[in-house]
Amino acid sequence: MADYKDYGYQNANATHAHQYIAEPIIKLLNKNKNQTILDLGCGNGALVKQLVELGFNAYGTDASETGIKIASTFSHERFAVQDLTTDELPNKFNELNFDTIISTEVIEHLYDPRKFIQFCKKILVKNNGGQLILSTPYHGYLKNLLLAVAGKWDQHANPLWDGGHIKLWSKNTINQLLEEQGFKVTDFVGCGRIPYVWKSMVIKATI
Repeated sequence: MADYKDYGYQNANATHAHQYIAEPIIKLLNKNKNQTILDLGCGNGALVKQLVELGFNAYGTDASETGIKIASTFSHERFAVQDLTTDELPNKFNELNFDTIISTEVIEHLYDPRKFIQFCKKILVKNNGGQLILSTPYHGYLKNLLLAVAGKWDQHANPLWDGGHIKLWSKNTINQLLEEQGFKVTDFVGCGRIPYVWKSMVIKATI
C-alpha cells in the first residue's frame, strides 16, 4: 500500500456516485440469497451503512484509513482497513462466510484487475459460490466519441490525477474479465445520465 493515495474522506456523507449507483445495486439484492455481504473498497462505509439500515448483513474494507475511521463510528466490528492489492481478508473477517461481494467504483483504479477478481472468486468459492456486483464508470463507443468531440477527453481521463482511473471499462471488456475467471454475468444496468452515455454501469455475476 506504499503507493496508495488516500482518497481523503472528510465525513460520512455518500459520494456523488452513490446517488446513481446505490439504487440499482440494492434492486439486485435479495435478503434470502444475499445473507452476508462484503463491500470491497467501501470508502467511508456509506453503502454498508445503507444496506445495514435496510436489514442486510453487510461489512466493508478499504485501503483508506481515514475512510475506515469514519465508517467505524457507525459500527466498529463491520469495517477494517485492507490493501486491495493483496489476496487476504483482514483477520477479523476470516471466519465470516461471504456469499455476496459488492465493489463500487474500484476496479478502474487497480493495476491488476484480474488479481482482484480472482480474490473475489476465492472468497465466494470458500462459501460454495455466490454473487459479485461491480460498478465502474461506463465507456462505450458513443460516449468516448462525444467526449473526444467535446474536447473533454483529457479532463475525463487525466493522467495527472494521482490515484485516478487507470482502466477504462466497456460492457464487453468487464464481461470478458468476469467470464474468463469463471463467473456468469446475469445482469447489466447502466446508471446516471441517458442510455449509452451512462456515468457508470452495474454488473452482477455469479459463480
